[in-house]
Amino acid sequence: MTNVNLGGIQGAYAPQPSSPEIGAGNNSGGNFGDVLKGAVDGVNQANDSASAQVMSLLQGGGGDLNSVMVAVEKADVSFQLMMQVRNKIVSAYQDIEKMQF
Repeated sequence: MTNVNLGGIQGAYAPQPSSPEIGAGNNSGGNFGDVLKGAVDGVNQANDSASAQVMSLLQGGGGDLNSVMVAVEKADVSFQLMMQVRNKIVSAYQDIEKMQF
């Protein structure tokens, strides 16, 4: 599996070092909230970077149109991926909520 940079999202899906077994007390990856916060921060950074490049281009600053468009598309793809992750989390929560105990 290749590691693709999607503005911080790859941290949430980066291959983890092999662990002996799930639930064995290995907390080296951080908790779920920290992973999500890092992913959202990465998407936000990609969006801020793309916005800054667009503003620089519009104000006549340096930079070519190709690199600006690539930055904008990276920000868009990372946002779309984050929205799909959010949708899956909400769906999983709703499934758990429907369970009877």
